[in-house]
Amino acid sequence: MMNRLLANEIPASGVVVASGGNAGIAAAAAARALGVRCEVFLPGVSPEAKRARLRALGAEVTVVGDVYADALAACLARQRDSGALLMHAYDQPEVVAGAGTLGREIEAQGGLPDSVLVSVGGGGLIGGLAAWFAGRSRVVALEPERAPTLFRAREAGEPVDVDVGGIAADSLGARRIGAIAWEVARRHVHDALLLPDEAIRAAQGWLWREMKLAVEPAAALPLAALQTGAYVPVAGEKVCLVVCGANVDPATLG
Repeated sequence: MMNRLLANEIPASGVVVASGGNAGIAAAAAARALGVRCEVFLPGVSPEAKRARLRALGAEVTVVGDVYADALAACLARQRDSGALLMHAYDQPEVVAGAGTLGREIEAQGGLPDSVLVSVGGGGLIGGLAAWFAGRSRVVALEPERAPTLFRAREAGEPVDVDVGGIAADSLGARRIGAIAWEVARRHVHDALLLPDEAIRAAQGWLWREMKLAVEPAAALPLAALQTGAYVPVAGEKVCLVVCGANVDPATLG
């Protein structure tokens, strides 16, 4: 999100973004660092922990409808009326490129992995990572069964709308894969796998109990893929699990 702000002239009306919460938090943090007004549109499915974090960062929070698509429609209307700079949660070049810098960090810290397992919603993160690794590592997309944007796009040969729901809908609740992510993913993503909510919840609980990592459900999909056998590494395979998203109340983890 900082990449998007630095690459554009920011109007007096500031910036607007629609988000399940995480992209909004990133936008709000970047806006605060630059002294810029930020309004974040959230769907009703967004948890209170994310709303509280946004308010603490000084963002103006507007809750609209039930799912991300509702928040996005309201955000686009506000942008047209106010002239604010639109910050898209996952489908702008600056945002996808910024997400791709995680690939550089992974490679710098641990060398080139054989495979990278990453959760997908709208696709900003996997678009950036797949562009970075671009055939040098296997990039595997992981989605909840109830939010299969990339999986259905691969079946159809193009992005399509899907119904979204389930425990990760706040983070992975985009109705279709982003156009930028799709163009990258169709060339550089090896596979897309679906996981049930119960496996995602179990992996989230394991990360808290065994590793003391407080992560939201969306961040637990890579581990769930290994625990369920949805993804089975070969002997000696160097696997990177991208555990991304910690905006959760630890009290809810049990």
